[in-house]
Amino acid sequence: MKNLLLVLLLSVAYSSAFPAEAPEENDLKYAEEYLKKYYNLKSNGIRLSRKKGENPFILKIKEMQQSLGLQVTGHLDAETIEVMHQPRCGFVDAGEYSTFPGNRGWSKRDLTYRIVNYTPDMPRSEVDYAIQRAFKVWSDVTPLTFTRIYDGVSDIEISFAAQVHNDYYPFDGPHGTLAHAFAPSGGIGGDAHFDEDEAWTSGSNGYNLFLVAAHEFGHSLGLYHSSDPSALMYPTYHFVEPSEFRLPEDDISGIQSLYGARTAPEEPTVPAKPSEPSTPSSCLPNTTFDAVTTLRGEILFFKENAFWRQISQNSEVEHHLIKAFWPSLPNHIQAAYEYQDRDQVLVFKGAKYWVISGYEVTKDSPKSIYDLGFPRTVRRVDAAVYDEISAKTYFFVNDQYWSYDEKKQSMDSGFPKKIVDNFPGLTKIRAAFQKNEFLYLFDGQRQFEFSSAKKRVTRILKNDSWIKCSSSKAKSLKKLFKI
Repeated sequence: MKNLLLVLLLSVAYSSAFPAEAPEENDLKYAEEYLKKYYNLKSNGIRLSRKKGENPFILKIKEMQQSLGLQVTGHLDAETIEVMHQPRCGFVDAGEYSTFPGNRGWSKRDLTYRIVNYTPDMPRSEVDYAIQRAFKVWSDVTPLTFTRIYDGVSDIEISFAAQVHNDYYPFDGPHGTLAHAFAPSGGIGGDAHFDEDEAWTSGSNGYNLFLVAAHEFGHSLGLYHSSDPSALMYPTYHFVEPSEFRLPEDDISGIQSLYGARTAPEEPTVPAKPSEPSTPSSCLPNTTFDAVTTLRGEILFFKENAFWRQISQNSEVEHHLIKAFWPSLPNHIQAAYEYQDRDQVLVFKGAKYWVISGYEVTKDSPKSIYDLGFPRTVRRVDAAVYDEISAKTYFFVNDQYWSYDEKKQSMDSGFPKKIVDNFPGLTKIRAAFQKNEFLYLFDGQRQFEFSSAKKRVTRILKNDSWIKCSSSKAKSLKKLFKI
């Protein structure tokens, strides 16, 4: 057992009110216990030490802040307390990504897994699918393959158990440790255990098995933790719609440092006809958009690695690859909005955003969304739009939204609020833009025309109502997006 490294102890503590200035006694006590549990703080009452030199309590706070990508102050400020109350892993490490020291992952590339037992919380078919998808997250970007077996001993054994379960690391009941896994090695190495006392789900209630399993299997393959809040391997649990999940670049870099990149199978060489590089130029009915924004009177509709460009209401839509226009922008953009007073478009992915000034990406991009005033609990923005009526920018995250003052360049107080409270009839918004004093809010294949002045939905439209293109071109786009 001494060569085995226990990897993940996801634990949950529910938040209380955070102090505006100095931490309260309850927060100090909570922080002390937190640092003992997760950062090996030794002595009782260490925060009251008057010894010369730097207080060990302060050193541990700095270590925790460094590990989780916070500003390293050594102070128990509101942001640090807030992060301490988030769902989190028991073992922490710093760096953009991290692998276990001296462990270079599995020596083979074809791995097997076995589901030893099932949780009663979900149908067996849903458990099977969640586990399969979680492995696919990693096989999509590496040469690894994962084959399920039903008998015998596999490389990665998956089981559900409560309390003591014969691995020297007992679970602790509901809302404590969610799961743990072991680094690659023989025996128990690579195995992943899930706490049966938790409420497992394929949705957003309870804990999403796919998301937790994908994180766990990163550890089973040799990854530790990342300090990038948008990374899958960041220590805290954060719900993302599984259908919208994309493995962040930080995790890709980490796993490929161990196993290399996935290579496409060689196909028979067929002499190609000489031609200029082609750019897609069509649209596909009933598609959904990742993000929508205006840009100097145009409307841009982002989808995966490309975007539609509607220059005017009467013109046929153009279709371009994102990298062809802006090489430094990422694919799979998640939100975007235009602020005309500065002639800027802000583009969001994960915990970062890029600024397009005019038609050029600024040299100081990307920036951190936390510079805008988001708490560390936010790891991505679903949609964003500047509303000319209220003179505010609205950021939508899950079923909540924030209001941002562009002139003061700060978040308004009293947020977040529930989307439904100020946008009746809407609970989630996946893309948004403003045109002719109306907000156009997208959720799946539906588009809602919303009047900020009347505070109500005035029309429900098809999501592609703004795009004018020839339906005969749809096949080429279908092939491009592999739909």
